[in-house]
Amino acid sequence: RAAAAERAASAALLAANLHATELSDGVRRTSRGPSAASTAPSLKSDPQEEPEEPRPDVATLTLPDGRAFELPVLRDAVGQMFVDVQKLHGLSGGACTFDNGFGSTASCVSAITYIDGSAGKLYYRGYGIEELAEKANFEEVIFLLLDGELPTATEKAEFVAQLKAHSMVNEQLITLFKSFRHDAHPMSIMCSAVAALSSYYPITDMRSRDQQALATLRLIAKVPTLAAIAYKTAKGEPVVYPRDDLGYVANFLHMLFAQPTAPYKLDPVVVRAIEVFFVLHADHEQNASTSTVRTAASSQASPYACLSSGIASLWGPAHGGANEAVIKMLTEIGTVERIPHFIAKAKDKADPFRLMGFGHRVYKNYDPRSREMRRRCHEVLKLLGKHDPLLEVAMKLEDIALTDEYFIKRKLFPNVDFYSGIVLKAVGFPVDMFTVLFAVARSVGWAAQWKEMESAEAVPRINRPRQIYVGEIDRKYVPIENRAPQ
Repeated sequence: RAAAAERAASAALLAANLHATELSDGVRRTSRGPSAASTAPSLKSDPQEEPEEPRPDVATLTLPDGRAFELPVLRDAVGQMFVDVQKLHGLSGGACTFDNGFGSTASCVSAITYIDGSAGKLYYRGYGIEELAEKANFEEVIFLLLDGELPTATEKAEFVAQLKAHSMVNEQLITLFKSFRHDAHPMSIMCSAVAALSSYYPITDMRSRDQQALATLRLIAKVPTLAAIAYKTAKGEPVVYPRDDLGYVANFLHMLFAQPTAPYKLDPVVVRAIEVFFVLHADHEQNASTSTVRTAASSQASPYACLSSGIASLWGPAHGGANEAVIKMLTEIGTVERIPHFIAKAKDKADPFRLMGFGHRVYKNYDPRSREMRRRCHEVLKLLGKHDPLLEVAMKLEDIALTDEYFIKRKLFPNVDFYSGIVLKAVGFPVDMFTVLFAVARSVGWAAQWKEMESAEAVPRINRPRQIYVGEIDRKYVPIENRAPQ
């Protein structure tokens, strides 16, 4: 596994670069080693010439008062530049950078997922998402995200057996579900249930590799079970337990739709469609929920609490709730004939209506996940023999987005949420379960990100962002009887 060793060496070099700047007498002196890009051999170099000493990459920041500071420039695996401002505050005596929404800020070093937004590419550990969605099953992808490599046949068999061994939950935990109202949103139930796992499966040493591995296994194995129990509780149906003879995705569908009196007929096309949905949603770089998980983890919180925080972040309609919002939008539009009216509303800046499922903050091209989801969408609808008028609306909207200059200019291409909502609806999931399925899939990425963060050699530094304070300063207390009405 030479490739893994090479990647580890590159990651170690980058990590060293992150901490290799020194301060002396108020003057920044760069002692940083060469970047990964600068150490690569040049095809044009003369082998007889003595290699020049590589100059460290630096950027110069000049403040309004004339002071200038050299800041290290780091590079990732593809050569993208990152200006290291970690010590700017101390060096300058208080200056900070401002990046609302963190669109230009890297908060961590990671080797798990990479997005090339301009090219419309997504990679898990270096493997293209479209190839994984076509050829891999979800258990392989789980192993890949956690371990960094695709498993051998023996490794996969052992890993699958471990997942099955941890798929049950403590029976006392099931009573928690009965305390919720019958109409509670499943995501509120999931937040509580996942956090409650810490009461039943505590971690005594967060830095222990064995306990980290066990915690990630438990999380990934038990989250589908908890999601199925949440669904059954909301419907007033008895809980269905997992089966050892079924795969990860098939088992999940069994727990959701089977009855004690009748098994659920597992169709391979439906199972594969949900499996592809899981593969496509397993991880997606440092998005809102993943960053939330890492922020919680920086305080050394329980991994179950960290994932619960991720679920809460994912719940928002601007994030994981987007596919749910797509169905609501398509339902509101109703028919193909009504599309021009809603397109006009979407183009009107004064109108609050917004087309859901188009564009992406990261992708400036077609979302690579949407192509595969579109194909699975058609397969499922053909298999089930369902003529869904919402699909006709969706197809027409897609045609408009790919040909209308308004959408092309603004890079508003259909994203994965656009098609996944149709698939989930056709299979039989209620709309309020859509984000739960997203959470089940993304729990793998969250667990991998948590494990990567906690298994680093250095204890993670707690996240503590700065702010631009615009409130009052040094106000004096006024007794209540002397306060004027506001």
